[in-house]
Amino acid sequence: MKLIILNDYDQVGEWAAKYIRNKILRFNPGPDRFFILGLPTGGTPLGCYKKLIEFYKKGEISFKYVKTFNMDEYVGIARNHPESYHSFMWNNLFKHIDIKSENTHILDGNAANLVEECDSFEEKIKAAGGIDLFVGGIGPDGHIAFNEPGSSLLSRTRVKTLAQDTILANARFFDGDLSKVPTMALTVGVATVMDAREVMILITGAHKAFALYKAIEEGVNHMWTVSAFQQHPQTVFVCDEDATLELRVKTVKYFQGMMHVHNKLVDPLPSK
Repeated sequence: MKLIILNDYDQVGEWAAKYIRNKILRFNPGPDRFFILGLPTGGTPLGCYKKLIEFYKKGEISFKYVKTFNMDEYVGIARNHPESYHSFMWNNLFKHIDIKSENTHILDGNAANLVEECDSFEEKIKAAGGIDLFVGGIGPDGHIAFNEPGSSLLSRTRVKTLAQDTILANARFFDGDLSKVPTMALTVGVATVMDAREVMILITGAHKAFALYKAIEEGVNHMWTVSAFQQHPQTVFVCDEDATLELRVKTVKYFQGMMHVHNKLVDPLPSK
């Protein structure tokens, strides 16, 4: 496990984007070999997405041979609703890069049979060859995707009832009106993300400091689903200084002492 500690939100977004860029470039995808990328929504990855768009516009990276699978989607709001995760992804990333629409996969919260939709999503991931890098964010209660506290760490893509804390946190996106906030979602499971060959979790802000502490310094616990990634062979946590406030000084110093090594992961690759 790696813990990357950076000064602020902007540095987290830039580091994560450079890491994704380098992963794709090293993979060298082509028409018969796609890079498979798992993606989150929410405020945390926005800085990363802005940087990826910047890298694309500079000609540093192409998404022509990248397939994406998103973590989740609300149940019961229209695909073109401004707060749907379909809208989020298209407005904040997809429409600004050269990815083909048929290579983007987002769960359909309006499917006639939601269970079949979830099972089909798992099959599509398998058919694509599995996910090379799954990027995620977490909530203040340590949930990843919509795997709320108490979710099984062996869970797969499924229908999930949202916790009241999550509904309250999302109300800001629905004019502060709790009655407009969806109460259910489709979400990948913890095990779905664990199946990825590599996982990168972005954590920013003092309000997520206790969750980071639970993820790094305490044991695996289904009440803090992000803690499951302690057991993944290739996990990278990327956080800002504020998110480390609950960590022991010794823990912070240890990982800060590794930054000269970890920063090489995002150095520009030599041109061919």
